[in-house]
Amino acid sequence: MAAYDSAATRARLLDAAYAEFVERGLAGARVDRIAAAAAANKQAIYAYFGSKDALFDAVLAGRLTVLADLVPFRPADLPAYAGALFDQFTEDPWLLRLVQWKTLERPEASEQELAAHLDKAGDIARVHGTTVELAMDALMIALAAAQAWHHTAPQVRNPTGDDDAARRTRHRAAVVAAVAAATDALLPAAPTV
Repeated sequence: MAAYDSAATRARLLDAAYAEFVERGLAGARVDRIAAAAAANKQAIYAYFGSKDALFDAVLAGRLTVLADLVPFRPADLPAYAGALFDQFTEDPWLLRLVQWKTLERPEASEQELAAHLDKAGDIARVHGTTVELAMDALMIALAAAQAWHHTAPQVRNPTGDDDAARRTRHRAAVVAAVAAATDALLPAAPTV
């Protein structure tokens, strides 16, 4: 008989919960479906996470940590950061959908989310020698630009019906250019190293 692997069960639960939360949000998700998809007992969710809400928080924190690892923050080069975020959101559109559910069902920032944004704004402010408020404005614009394509209906973002990959490439260039213009308008130039 094989030994029980709690780490593997926990990982399967997180993956199954990710799919469930992306599809149905926190309110519509069901622990029965998550457990079945993870080939685990429903009680394992409560044993590992305590509640469906805590499982949602764990999924969100885990996915945002993965995003941070895949797209390192670049406070001196917000346009490149926005372009890299755009690429990652294109690769994993589920992540944005999960964040949309979080925004709809829990509009307040978690402590972790607030700390992450304040840390990034602080880094931008230090690099550019400006206020945290202006740095936060620049960061929010960069984040919004990186997400806009994915929050827009396909017929709207590509009204001419051009090759979607070519259109997406042109939009990515527009994201980088727009964030560069916003950064130039809002922030003092970062010192060159």
